[in-house]
Amino acid sequence: MRRISMAVTTVLVVLSANAVAQDKGTLKVGGLATLEGAFTVLGEDSMRGIEVALEEAGYAAGGYTIELIKGSSDASPDSAIRAARKLVEQDEVAVLIGPLSGSEGLAMKDYAKLQPQTTFINGSSAAQDTTLRDPAENFFRFSTDGAQWMAGLGTYVVEEKGYKRIATLGEDYSFPYTMIFGFLSEFCAAGGEVTERFWVPIGQKDYGSIIAALPDDIDAIWVGLGGGDAVNFLNQYQQAGGETPFIAGSITVDQTILSQKGSAKQALIGTPSAGPQADSWDDPTWQAFVKLYQDTFPEDQRFPSPSLFATAYYTATKAMIEALNAVDGDLSDGQTAFREALSTLELISPTGTVTLDENRNGIANIFLTEVVEGEGGNLQNQLIKVIPGVNQTLGFPRDEFLALGEVGRDVPICN
Repeated sequence: MRRISMAVTTVLVVLSANAVAQDKGTLKVGGLATLEGAFTVLGEDSMRGIEVALEEAGYAAGGYTIELIKGSSDASPDSAIRAARKLVEQDEVAVLIGPLSGSEGLAMKDYAKLQPQTTFINGSSAAQDTTLRDPAENFFRFSTDGAQWMAGLGTYVVEEKGYKRIATLGEDYSFPYTMIFGFLSEFCAAGGEVTERFWVPIGQKDYGSIIAALPDDIDAIWVGLGGGDAVNFLNQYQQAGGETPFIAGSITVDQTILSQKGSAKQALIGTPSAGPQADSWDDPTWQAFVKLYQDTFPEDQRFPSPSLFATAYYTATKAMIEALNAVDGDLSDGQTAFREALSTLELISPTGTVTLDENRNGIANIFLTEVVEGEGGNLQNQLIKVIPGVNQTLGFPRDEFLALGEVGRDVPICN
């Protein structure tokens, strides 16, 4: 009996030691998105993306229990940094996932350089220079940038749609500049011409003067507006009787717009676009993610299909989880092993395999799409073509691509 008792005690001690080794305690993770302002609906679905990934993993990774602490911004750089400072400096998160909007990302890159103890994994912010020029060593972007999102679209609208003379309309900040850069790089090379470029601030309410100024002698209007801005423009364009076809930036035909109430969104049917996902893609991994998203939230608390923002934040969170598991939660020495795991990760995301380049920016599939009416009258992006493995320099040698100049209102020149 004594031998049995001693054996049981030994087993219990071993099991207890193993449990201690596996239970590293709580790891604080920050989730930062636009939960205020014109992009609120985008931010809400971003948080759903984080929650789907964490619930799928049982809120655990690398031996840690994950505690999610949310931060809110309004798409302005100042608000994003205020929220990040609270998460990093007061809540002491080890990893921050976010931000959502383009200029927020540029500011976050600079803030990351001041906080080397924290790892930053981009949410959906897609301004080009967040990673292309002067990147931060502790900032990772698996979600690609806005120029990459436009891959294939410029050539398609010229060769297949016959749209050769266009005007453009976008919000006046870094992300739409980046999308137009990617789109025009192809469109102009294929023989397209831009007659005028219109820019509006985030939160624009009245589009009357813009609609009146749109030229008549064009084949299409490229529109790169998101959230409430896109809804306001579509409503007012319909009321004005506008009939010129659209070409859309990724955010203008996202589920955050296609799922809005009202008839104005019907003007988007037949609109070509490109972006980081396609609602109708029949790939099993994508379909499994869509079902997971749908099953995680009640129907009245989500979109029919995940927005690109939900997918981007899910992918960022999944990358964190896989890297933590790969290093058994080792965050020592300034998170060196964890960051190396992120840098070399071949992530099987809902939209295909994602790897990172030398600046820790994603190389991933891009999807050429067209808006159609799906089951139950829901609008969705119908897949036309997958453009595999698009990198940040759009296939150009890096030095040659950098020589094109920094994105801006008038870059690139269409010639």
